[in-house]
This record gives sequence, structure tokens and C-alpha cells, in this order.
Amino acid sequence: MPSESHVIDPTLARRVKLVGFDVDGVLTDGGIYLGAVDERRMEFKRYDIQDGIGMQLLARAGIRLAIVTGRVSESVRLRAKELGIEDVAQDPNAMKLAGLRTILDKRKIDAAEVAFVGDDFPDLPILRLVGMPVSVGNAVPEVREASSVRLERHGGRGAVREFAELLLKARGQWDQAWNAYVDERSDTAGIAR
Repeated sequence: MPSESHVIDPTLARRVKLVGFDVDGVLTDGGIYLGAVDERRMEFKRYDIQDGIGMQLLARAGIRLAIVTGRVSESVRLRAKELGIEDVAQDPNAMKLAGLRTILDKRKIDAAEVAFVGDDFPDLPILRLVGMPVSVGNAVPEVREASSVRLERHGGRGAVREFAELLLKARGQWDQAWNAYVDERSDTAGIAR
């Protein structure tokens, strides 16, 4: 049986119009690979594929997605593009709240209609503002305390997928979302037999 922090009230779940994600420690395990090739700085991050599918299922259910991060990385831009995420705020000084507010103003979405998944202190200003603050399993204690949804899975290790499933089940959209995803990939039209 899920713990109390793993049950999302259906009324609150249906209110969510946008889900925002931190990157390092949420979409990734928090580690980065830094190096240089021909004096050109290179940064690599590891993303979880099941998390990406979870994000696609959220979008399929009509929920807007955003990435708000306190680092600037080409890797983030590429991952957002790959997932079709238009709203990306990257701030080199970890000043994330302004980035989220810009996105919400642009989309005309109230903070009460937002879920945000975070893991560390730079996420707290956002988590204190949004209607559904969410923490990954490896979040610092202060972030977990500030969150109404506390995930078991760690960042970069299925936490985003866990949240997508919890939210969509609470909205009554889980079965429809994953079945449509599978059906879309099962289309055999045009395949020679």
C-alpha cells in the first residue's frame, strides 16, 4: 500500500496544468562529466529513458512540461528538444524562481496549478510557491519536508516516471496514456508482410 505521501488527491491532480523539473538530481543522478576537447568545454549528463517516457505520457495527457535548472548546459537543451519541451529556463546562478515565473506568465498558468519536482536547496523557492511540491527519494531532508509528494525513486533513476504514474493515475489518465503510447508504436500500416 502506498504511503500517504504517495497518494495524490484526484482533485488536486486534475488542477495541475504544468509540471516543472529540475535537472541535476531529478532528471539525472546529479553527476556531471566535465572535460575539454580542443579547448572546448564539454559537459555530459546521464538521463533515464523510462523517465523520458513518463514525461511523454504527461504531455500526451495534456500537461505542459517545463525544465528549470540552475546550470546552463547544451545537454539540457538537447534533452528538452528530444522530448518536445518548449519551456526551458537555465540560470547559471541557480536563480530558478525567476525562470519559472517567466514561463508561468508566458503560459498564463497560476503557480497553484503547477507541480515541481526538486531535490536540493536551489529548488526550495519554487517548491514553496507551487501547488504540488514534489521531492525525489534522494532529496535533502529540507526539500522532502517542504514537499507534499515524496517519491521513493532517486533522481535519474526512475523518480520522474514514478511521479508521472502517480499523477496520471490520480487524474484517471494512466491507462489511456500508456495504451495510446503503445498503440502508436504498434501501428503496422505500411509494413510489408
